[in-house]
Amino acid sequence: MNALRGFALLLLLQACGEGLSRLLALPIPGPVIGLLLLWPVVQWTPLREAVAAAAQLLLNHLSLFFVPAGVGVIAHLDLVSAYGMRLLVVVVLSTWIGLAVTALTLRTLLRRADRERGHE
Repeated sequence: MNALRGFALLLLLQACGEGLSRLLALPIPGPVIGLLLLWPVVQWTPLREAVAAAAQLLLNHLSLFFVPAGVGVIAHLDLVSAYGMRLLVVVVLSTWIGLAVTALTLRTLLRRADRERGHE
């Protein structure tokens, strides 16, 4: 029941974000605005627990989210065979870049946290 409340909250925030994006003609996608709206909402413990329950349910079934991608690859097998090597290079490079940026960001944040602990 708590997960359903979390899903409802996530959908409500996404709808609010979408509404704000369209109403104010913002160049930012509605789901991104909804994500920004989520941040202050999860500071309240009852709502945080509901969102955490919904997130855990999604994580438990994460593999199901790859089914549409797999079906898309099979549906466009002609494109994959024509541009397969280029696609592979782009996927590998973007994965490495993403991992490197994540590692550098984590290292910076950990150093900052160590410095802050050292001053306490």
